Amino acid sequence: MSHSRTLRVDCGKATGVLCVVGSVLDVNVSRAAPASSRFFSVKCTPTVQYSISPQPQQPSHLAPIPLNGHSLLLITMSRASEHQNESKLAVQYYGEKKELLGRALLHLIAVEISLDVDADRDGVVDKNNPNKGVWKWGPDGHGAILLVNCDSERRFWKKQDSEQDYISKVSDLKDMSVMVLRTKGPATLPEGYKLTMHISQGHADRVRVFRSKSPVDKNATPGNFVFTSPMTNYPLVLSSKVLSQEVPYLGGETEMNFYVEALRFPDKDFDGLISINLSVLEPICKGIPETPIFTDKVEFRVAPWIMTPNTLNPLEVLVCSTSDNYKFLKGMRSLVAESGYKLKICHEYVNRGDRWMQDELEFGYIDSPHQRFPVVLDSPRDGKLQDFPYDELLGPDFGYVTRVAEREDVSSLDSFGNLEVSPPVTVNGRNYPLGRIIIGVAFPTATKGRNMTKVVQDFLWAQKVQEPIALFSDWLVVGHVDEFMTFVPAPDRKRFRLLLASPDAGYKLFRGLRNSGHGQAKLFEGLDDGEATTVDDILGDGGLKTQNNYVQSCIDWNRDVLKRELGLDEEDIIDLPILFKLVKGEKSEELRAVAYYPDLVNMIVLGKNLGIPKPFGPKVNGRCALEAEMCSLMEGLDLRCTFIDNYASYHKLLGEVHCGSNVRREPFDFKWWNLEM
Repeated sequence: MSHSRTLRVDCGKATGVLCVVGSVLDVNVSRAAPASSRFFSVKCTPTVQYSISPQPQQPSHLAPIPLNGHSLLLITMSRASEHQNESKLAVQYYGEKKELLGRALLHLIAVEISLDVDADRDGVVDKNNPNKGVWKWGPDGHGAILLVNCDSERRFWKKQDSEQDYISKVSDLKDMSVMVLRTKGPATLPEGYKLTMHISQGHADRVRVFRSKSPVDKNATPGNFVFTSPMTNYPLVLSSKVLSQEVPYLGGETEMNFYVEALRFPDKDFDGLISINLSVLEPICKGIPETPIFTDKVEFRVAPWIMTPNTLNPLEVLVCSTSDNYKFLKGMRSLVAESGYKLKICHEYVNRGDRWMQDELEFGYIDSPHQRFPVVLDSPRDGKLQDFPYDELLGPDFGYVTRVAEREDVSSLDSFGNLEVSPPVTVNGRNYPLGRIIIGVAFPTATKGRNMTKVVQDFLWAQKVQEPIALFSDWLVVGHVDEFMTFVPAPDRKRFRLLLASPDAGYKLFRGLRNSGHGQAKLFEGLDDGEATTVDDILGDGGLKTQNNYVQSCIDWNRDVLKRELGLDEEDIIDLPILFKLVKGEKSEELRAVAYYPDLVNMIVLGKNLGIPKPFGPKVNGRCALEAEMCSLMEGLDLRCTFIDNYASYHKLLGEVHCGSNVRREPFDFKWWNLEM
């Protein structure tokens, strides 16, 4: 990386100059010339290189050069000095008759200095990569990556590592990005010169830098360093309270490791870019501030929080145990065991009766070339499960993030059943290899309505790599997108299918049952609440049909948005037979929709196994017609359906299987920094 620096010289005296290898010293030779000077010449030791601009026209390089006001002497040094006084350059001035009038002498000391990062993102800190100071997206991009240090190395007295300004365990270093200060030169710098590392005021609350007290000496024998406690061996260099600090110049050929952590995720007021600078300061006079003569800069981007879609392999399933969900829990245990995954049960003394595991949190991860770990996003909903993400999930290599909203701004739409993500898609030639986030909001023309709170929306948009899509979900009592849509893996086309709730498909199924002589088949048969009704009753209820026509129009609006924003064709969508009914909400007189029977689309996807709410539909030849239809629709995708009884413990409380569970999944193979933006 080339640096240019204007240098002033004085005729009649010797000037000590520190020159950084790779930089150019620009000397206007006329500024120091005696008044009657007409010519000049340059002599130097072999360790110094120079050129003159404009290039002089002269028969011999030994002849004095005509002096004009634009003559520039460009001085460089190609290697570091071993001693302080080994390199010299002299400018001699001559009069009209080429008589010597005076001389300016430079004592040059060359040092190699570079602040280095993993600019090419291969896990290795490059030496003076020319692109280290500018961040660029894409497979041919450059620039280093920072992780938000949002996990906790301490298992018992929990506190996020980013909340403490010291390193308590050496294991915390692996969550940080290594930055190396490489120097080569004489044993000491000239008196008064110093190296400082600094950040801007705007970055002060976003980054923290520690350094290793033990340098890596290129000439030292390995194993000679004595390490003390992490807290004392890795002192803090930069933070919100320390924007600039001197760092030691150790002489010889040495490397000093620094460890950089991000403190904040990208957000509305933060684009994710952080610059760190290293400057060489030159003394002027005692009592007067030093001035910078060289600055090296590196730029990081903070890794975004990334959600994982249903098509990625599960790692762990989470559910709550409550006093009344035995049937649900039994079904989930069996499904997860059969699928071969790990089940984590949040017991009632922790969940305090809050069963809505999906609504409280969303799993994601952060990634860099050197480290990757899961990060849970805690919803601002803050039900009785509110302490679970922090108390039970935060730990070593398991991070935590949340966004706090004003309580009056929080609605049901802030629960994370209203936060989904698509599988990877290509839309009009633009690739989304990490999928697109999906949220539910109020209808665009609504003068009032519920929306996901702004602080969460701002956070999701700022991550950039999974550009969000807003759907209309406020027509539902609960208002969550998982009540009418989900994604399942598929062996063909786009490698997935979008499943949509469809009242039209429900009425088509029931009309088929009536036409085949099963009009008296009962829904909800055998349930304790006595709500059994027949196919004929449903088809004869004109009010219910009108309500479902409205619901279908709301879903069709979202269908069109999803087709457009995800690049889907009709063949990529499967309609599930689900009816709804309109009721008044708890806090509103407005009519909104709830599922008429357990909502088939509100499922859990575990590889090829689907955990689906048992619908208690009409039976034909001893088999539930809704279950049979669901199995028929999924068997072409080689997906197996398991129906779980959540009627009393979830459906009656306006939720289903997906609402009561959560899945932590493997991260994408695709690296987010390779995105074309």
